[in-house]
Amino acid sequence: MKVFKVFLFLPLLFASVFLSAREVPDSLKSDNSTLFAGEYKLVIEGFDWGPAVNKVILNFGETVTTANFSEFEVTASRKSDKGEIPVANTNGGRDVVFAYVSDAKGARVESGDHVTLVLEVSPIQAIGSPIQYFPRMGNVWIDYKLQITNSKTGKVWDSESGRLMPLVDKFDLTGKFKFSESLTMSYASYAPKTITSKAPLIIWLHGGGEGGTDPTIPLLGNRAANYASDEIQALFGEGAYVLVPQAPTFWMQGPDGMTRGQTNDIYNEGLMALIRKYVESNPKIDASRIYVGGCSNGGYMSLKLILEHPDYFAAGYISALAYSNEFVSDAQIQKIKHVPMWFVHSKDDTTTKPDETVVPLYQRLKQAGAKNVVFSYYDHVTDITGFYGGEDYRYPGHWSWIYSHANKSRTDFDGSQVLVGGRPVSIMEWLALQKK
Repeated sequence: MKVFKVFLFLPLLFASVFLSAREVPDSLKSDNSTLFAGEYKLVIEGFDWGPAVNKVILNFGETVTTANFSEFEVTASRKSDKGEIPVANTNGGRDVVFAYVSDAKGARVESGDHVTLVLEVSPIQAIGSPIQYFPRMGNVWIDYKLQITNSKTGKVWDSESGRLMPLVDKFDLTGKFKFSESLTMSYASYAPKTITSKAPLIIWLHGGGEGGTDPTIPLLGNRAANYASDEIQALFGEGAYVLVPQAPTFWMQGPDGMTRGQTNDIYNEGLMALIRKYVESNPKIDASRIYVGGCSNGGYMSLKLILEHPDYFAAGYISALAYSNEFVSDAQIQKIKHVPMWFVHSKDDTTTKPDETVVPLYQRLKQAGAKNVVFSYYDHVTDITGFYGGEDYRYPGHWSWIYSHANKSRTDFDGSQVLVGGRPVSIMEWLALQKK
């Protein structure tokens, strides 16, 4: 079985870039071409492995009624002054798999002055991502440019006029919370459009590569924007609020390096203050249905908040837990055993080793009498879409959050189906049913 190793790609800087039009090179003109340098918009969506440019919307400047995908050639370039991108991932072609006439937002129409090209994406196609992971810096937005050529007419589109992020665009990205002179945190938030009664709050805490001051990074780096999708929102009745805070660095930062629970981190007090302030500022949040979850670094912080505030949260949903079991005392186990929690982890996770983190913690909770603790334990993290090999395609074992974001976790530690009231439930269906 072939195992692919892929960079964890993250969110996108929501900024429009306007480039001056230029004359089409003679080498790109056909006999019937006209001088034309057009504008395009990027469409960036989150996938299980991270974000990718999966569509590009071309401004034709005239009304068209048909579009033939085979007439378009797309090349991409990726640059950054923040670090070195592997040469093989700096330039390359993008395969066009479909084309259709659309409006300026990519919606299909019978006739219009735009054409949308659907581009191939995959977890091993780095050229498709507008972000790059750099060690010690994490995921950052890079200078991502396309050149699109119509081989029949010679027309070229090479100036970006904007970007669309279908789920990210649902969020308010302007949140800032100042806890102290030395700590200000950015956050993204989503509120249901129509609420006749109070709604729950879903809190997501990102992994170690998504810190900083741009909340689009944690929204797309681990596909957390999916909690605002229609599919997941529908599970919570009229919907749920979603809060995605961002650590300036990483959640597990202690006064003298990284902590796995042996010492206190520098963020949990300020983060809890942010959460309380957000709930206070949104009176339609149901305080009896506040859920906290996260992956890796964020899994550590989720457990930390539950340990520090065991009566505040209605439930926790934690993947790739990075909190070491040895630093959770028996007294703390007794304090949190009443909190419903659903853990997700993979046996081949070499970053947050399950035998040092989640496995003994789960067993101690069960032995202490916890009645509502679930643990989905996978052999490997595989392709849940079936597009890239299904069970025969393996992501890094650390990426177990894929199952949480896609609402695919359904089994407990022994492999049995999780039931509520005799009915099989998924992780998000289970979460929606929890209440203090």
